[in-house]
This record gives sequence, structure tokens and C-alpha cells, in this order.
Amino acid sequence: MSLTTEHLLRSINTLRAATEMFGQAVPDSVEQDVFRHALVKGFELVQETSHKLLKKALCQFGHTARRLEQTPVKEILRLCAQHGLMTVDEVERWFSYRDVRNSTAHQYGEAFVTQTMALMSHFLADAAALESRLAEQFRLAGSDE
Repeated sequence: MSLTTEHLLRSINTLRAATEMFGQAVPDSVEQDVFRHALVKGFELVQETSHKLLKKALCQFGHTARRLEQTPVKEILRLCAQHGLMTVDEVERWFSYRDVRNSTAHQYGEAFVTQTMALMSHFLADAAALESRLAEQFRLAGSDE
């Protein structure tokens, strides 16, 4: 079975579109609320999908899936830096994304918009870079079989 990043790429593209549509919606409209909710869920989905794929990538370096399932997200990110899947700077930014996600996980109002929209362009760029790197990692691993 080959590993793929298709779901992550689609989630990133959906989040990018929701971000643009939120910005174009009439302020305080129902339409803007719909896009705000899409942003919250999209932000969470991109992170969760990324973390699942990172665990799969780490298995290629000898880590066991069972052990990784019990490993906290921030430690997963540190392991990714050790194995060259992410840079130390990227890991630090993903720590921040995780902190914002945890603090806004159930908030759909202005707090989310203020915190998350301020970093959304960086998040989308980092997520796209990660997707590309993982797609290459999985492609190379598949060619070894």
C-alpha cells in the first residue's frame, strides 16, 4: 500500500478557499459565519491530517506506529526535525499553530479570527511545504519496494 498526501492537499486547498471567501464576505453576515466555521474546522483538519501523515513518515525511520500513537504531538514534531522532515524553525511555527488550535478549538468568534487569521498565510505556506515534502518522502519510500 502506497502512502499518499492527496487528502492533505485537498484540505489545504479547501482551507485556502475558505480563508479567501471569509475575507470577501460581508462583515457580521451569516455567510461570514459559515466561512468562520469552515476556517476553524479546516485549520483543525489540516493539522490533524498532517500529524497522522508525519507519524506514517516517522515509521519509515524505524519508529513504531504503536509508540507514535502514544507520543504527544509536540514530541512528534521534534522527531520530525531530527529526521529532516521539518526544520527547527518549522517545528517552532507548528508548535504555535498547535497552541492556537488548542486555545481556539471550540471558539468560533472574534478570538479565533484574530489569532488564527494573523497566522493563516504562514500556516498555509508551511502546510503546503510539508505536504510537498511528505509526498516526496512517500514517493521515494514507494520506489524502494
